[in-house]
Amino acid sequence: MADDNCIFCQISDGQDPKSVLEVETDEFVIFQDIKPASEHHYLAVTKKHYASLKDLNKTHDQLVQRMESALKEFLAGKGIPVDDALFGFHLPPFITVKHLHMHAIAPRTQMNFLSRLIFRPSVWFKTADEARSYLSQKE
Repeated sequence: MADDNCIFCQISDGQDPKSVLEVETDEFVIFQDIKPASEHHYLAVTKKHYASLKDLNKTHDQLVQRMESALKEFLAGKGIPVDDALFGFHLPPFITVKHLHMHAIAPRTQMNFLSRLIFRPSVWFKTADEARSYLSQKE
């Protein structure tokens, strides 16, 4: 269910030679964000095209959990402390690429002022825990 015009579909399919896939599973890939909000900024992007978290429901809770777990394991494997990391999703209309992706940003405490605004848990950015709570209320 890829969208031929979606850059994240192309990356998750391995069609973008500039993007290095750090982790690949049957459900998602992990690669570095091209506009990092801190020293380490990675994305977990689903292989199946979902426009955003709003396209998911409570049956996708485990997908969100696996994405977060994989990002944490990846960061830890690189020696990046996960206790000072931020994991979450933007909600429309505050997303630049309309393809579901979870951010992993570390260290969170070193984000600049603008990044702290953009990635502040709020109505437009949901932490992984908030995303699971949000999904639990959807049919």
